[in-house]
Amino acid sequence: MQPVSYRLESAWQPDGGPNGGFTFSLFNLSGRPLGGFRLVYTSLTRVVDPAACENAVFLRRNANFHEFSPPEGLTLQAGENWTFTVSGLHRQAKHCTDGAKSAYVTLSDGSHVPVAVSDLRLEGATSEPPPPRLPEGRLDLPFALQPWPAEVDAVPGEDFPVLLYPAAGSSAKEIGAVSDVLALFHRLFPAGHAPLSLAPSGQALPIFFVRNGELGGEAYRLAFSGRDIRLEYGAAAGRQYGLTTLAQLLDGARNHPGKFRFPASGTISDRPRYGWRGCHLDVSRQFYPTADVLRLIDILAWFKLNIFHWHLSDDEAWRLEIKAYPTLTTLGVLRGPDEPLLPQLGNGAEPAGGFYSQEDVKAIVARAASLSVEVVPEIDIPGHSTAALVALPELADGQEAPESYHSVQGYPNNALNPAVPLTYEFLEKVFDEMVELFTSRYIHIGGDEVANGSWLASPLARRLMEEEGISGTFALQSYFLKKVKRMLTARGRKLVGWNEVAHGGGVGTEDTLLMAWENPKVGIELAREGYDVVMTPGQAYYLDMAQAEAWQEPGASWAGTATPAHTYGYEAEGEFPEELKNRMKGVQACIWSEHFLSRSYFNRLVFPRLAAIAEAAWTPKAEKDWLRFAAIAPLSPTL
Repeated sequence: MQPVSYRLESAWQPDGGPNGGFTFSLFNLSGRPLGGFRLVYTSLTRVVDPAACENAVFLRRNANFHEFSPPEGLTLQAGENWTFTVSGLHRQAKHCTDGAKSAYVTLSDGSHVPVAVSDLRLEGATSEPPPPRLPEGRLDLPFALQPWPAEVDAVPGEDFPVLLYPAAGSSAKEIGAVSDVLALFHRLFPAGHAPLSLAPSGQALPIFFVRNGELGGEAYRLAFSGRDIRLEYGAAAGRQYGLTTLAQLLDGARNHPGKFRFPASGTISDRPRYGWRGCHLDVSRQFYPTADVLRLIDILAWFKLNIFHWHLSDDEAWRLEIKAYPTLTTLGVLRGPDEPLLPQLGNGAEPAGGFYSQEDVKAIVARAASLSVEVVPEIDIPGHSTAALVALPELADGQEAPESYHSVQGYPNNALNPAVPLTYEFLEKVFDEMVELFTSRYIHIGGDEVANGSWLASPLARRLMEEEGISGTFALQSYFLKKVKRMLTARGRKLVGWNEVAHGGGVGTEDTLLMAWENPKVGIELAREGYDVVMTPGQAYYLDMAQAEAWQEPGASWAGTATPAHTYGYEAEGEFPEELKNRMKGVQACIWSEHFLSRSYFNRLVFPRLAAIAEAAWTPKAEKDWLRFAAIAPLSPTL
């Protein structure tokens, strides 16, 4: 580990300005004088009034990237520090993760040196520690099951078998299914005692498989006796879920015998509540190695989630290899002080990149398919396209004034222009490659957070709007997305998007699925307009939201706080009128990665709330029980 040469300490005062203020102190620990330098930090709490700083000169900002210089002539001797304040912030800080996420200094010779950063301190108020996330819990039935089944009529036993194995006469596919769930268990719990075996044993119980055409494809039924287990299933997914339930039951009974038991007799009859049981992962803000993506898919399968929504592009990076446009994964992924994309969200002096090759994608899709998980890819268009526009500057209208509009995250001119003909040629080629890589019937096209005012300074866009009789940003977005939908339809794919796809006239409702994220009422409005809907409101299902109001609780706060109890108890159907409930296709967790700078932060924010959403997606409302969930949730695997 390299010694720290410089450290940036930061504090926030609630009374430091309209939205409070930061105090930054840069400490020189290098043993050498520091002069003629500039300081860069990245922070989601952005500066919007450059003049509102003292003892520093504001130089520039790009989204979360901030650059300052000290007063002219300032030199820090070894052990000294430079302190400055910033009060022109766009919002208040509410949590310890709302300060600087990374920093570096640029020396007088142009080189860049890392600066260590500390979590944001709170001044002038009590810095409260996080409260416990789970109560001790209570079990009426001592079974270790996540999510809880639809119907449990089983009697706990006093002991448990050492193993479970496929009975003689099992088909090759049934034996293969046992092997797949056994492999899943080994990957998630490499030090655990395997609950399944392909070979018989005198200390084990056989599993008799029965294909039952009357069961739904994801449904299964287990019957327990002291001699064997009978597993009826509707299709391959139901067989996998039944085996996963058996693995969970036996693992819990073995590792926590005072708390959990294995059934001695009775039945478990199970089926999912919703057809769409999803989890989204943003890999643009932070890059996750292929091994991490594969492990997350394993966790989804363990929780009986069946959709992996892969957010592959955003302003910060384009992560999907497209052979027709190699610069997307060269210029479009590399963030650094001297790179086309500036550091953001925890990047520092060293360039940061990463993308998924087409071979990586094929491996991930294949793993997911083997576990009954459908990979739904997303490229976020027309907004959130800074990385694509940096990689392919010819996609911009060269006559458009720079910084004529800014996204809510602060990116200038970040939307693909619907009036540039090359935009559609680009998308046609991207979709051609995507349909070869992804077997899903869906492609997610984003469609969110296009800034009102986008394109209005583009002469090409103004001309198109005049020719088509279009007025305003969102009518032009609708024009663009209708063309995108036709591209997908021609390729046999259905359009999925965020709820703003409906703005400005939207797109055709047939074969369109929209995700309601801004608030729960949006989902009902979309259903009334005729759209099929997946509910993923930030107030309950965004796993980057802080889990408590306490200052020392990490996470975002724009949608409030989402305690595990709130996430578990939230009912997505909410106020849906009975006649619209058929439009609600399911629920989804969203993992946005702005705050996930470490594995520890990821696991703290994602678990146990991911398991809570899995239970909301699977378990009937009448069978949900918060205290039971709290007793079982600590068994969850983590990344």
